[in-house]
Amino acid sequence: MSISPWQEKDLDFVWHPFTHLKYAETSINIIRSEGSYYFDELGNKYIDGISSWWVNLHGHSHPYIAEKVYQQLKTNAHSIFSGFTHPQAIELSERLLHHLPNTLAKVFFSDNGSTAVEVALKMTLQFWHNQGNAKTKIIAFENAYHGDTFGSMSIGARNAFNNAFSPLLFDVLRLPVPDKKNIHAVKQTLHTYIKEGNISAFIFEPLILGAGGSMQMYDANLLDELISICKQHSIITIADEVMTGFGRTGKFFATDYLNNKPDIICLSKGITGGVMPLGVTACAQFIYDAYISDDKHKTFFHGHSYTANTTACAAALASMDLMEKEETRNNIQQIAASHASFKEKIKTHPNILSVRNLGTIIAIEIKTPEESGYLNNLAEKISAYFIQKGILLRPLGNVLYILPPYCISQTDLTYIYTCIETFLSTEV
Repeated sequence: MSISPWQEKDLDFVWHPFTHLKYAETSINIIRSEGSYYFDELGNKYIDGISSWWVNLHGHSHPYIAEKVYQQLKTNAHSIFSGFTHPQAIELSERLLHHLPNTLAKVFFSDNGSTAVEVALKMTLQFWHNQGNAKTKIIAFENAYHGDTFGSMSIGARNAFNNAFSPLLFDVLRLPVPDKKNIHAVKQTLHTYIKEGNISAFIFEPLILGAGGSMQMYDANLLDELISICKQHSIITIADEVMTGFGRTGKFFATDYLNNKPDIICLSKGITGGVMPLGVTACAQFIYDAYISDDKHKTFFHGHSYTANTTACAAALASMDLMEKEETRNNIQQIAASHASFKEKIKTHPNILSVRNLGTIIAIEIKTPEESGYLNNLAEKISAYFIQKGILLRPLGNVLYILPPYCISQTDLTYIYTCIETFLSTEV
């Protein structure tokens, strides 16, 4: 297969994430993006069916966000955030807390989803340490994925993502993802862990397990029960909303479905509308209060050079402006309704193990001779097929999912659905 000069240089100099070197030559050189489309150097157009790895909310190269970023770059592109502050971070914190549960009071800035989770873990562990109560055990779900830094890898499931580092990761107590059949047993296991003592926190991806769980979905009422038990025993609860935040599940945040609200929420991905990297860890006042002391050893010694980058905050504020528009809410509801209809249409297809949807996310688990999972070899076939159809979909093994930007047209959604039906009937 012939490749362009840009692709030759890419092979010479670049190491891509999550890309087996066998497939490196297939990298597509994108030179322009607009709305829900990518355009490569040959002029080919691709519908972005996964929001550029779940980050893009309102469409690529959105003119409103671009203008706000441009204005910020001309005013104050970046400033140190230790001992200094700026209006963009202050306003963004206030607006986020307005939409987050009223149990949360403070916002800590970082750079991405993994570090937002890392901050939450350190924040929790030191909360107990500062009080002379070194609780160190963390509870997490089986099949969880929380990122690629060492703390976030530790609380994730042991799998292909982190096998090479397994001896260096700290141990975590695991709970099965709850369903109507196992909820009693899950609660019994949770109570057993609590009796053993030393529990610092319970971390979870609310309602949907993303990469590790291959879009495994579960009921908010069941999660509510687990959070309630944790609160009764003073266990800090952490919601990883890196993927589920900003409308993905149909509500502004997935925790909006819960009656029992978490003590910490981690945000990233869609926070800037898919324009710039930014992470946020929002916490309850009582956690912040544990760091107020004359003892300098109780300082939260965590920070990044680009903490609360002004330009990233400006992009996030622009994205929030768009999120709060009625048009965006209507688009989210329309995508959710379309997914629900498509689910009903294909749920009995003989080549499907299951199909599940929540909000703007639909996931289709396809039957294969192999075990379902991230390393299932059907992934390469799925990706190649849909690229040929002008659609960017990046499956999680044999789980094909759609998670589009909110500006996607009904015409494009219908085209994706049609191509999926054809794939299921002719390629599996």
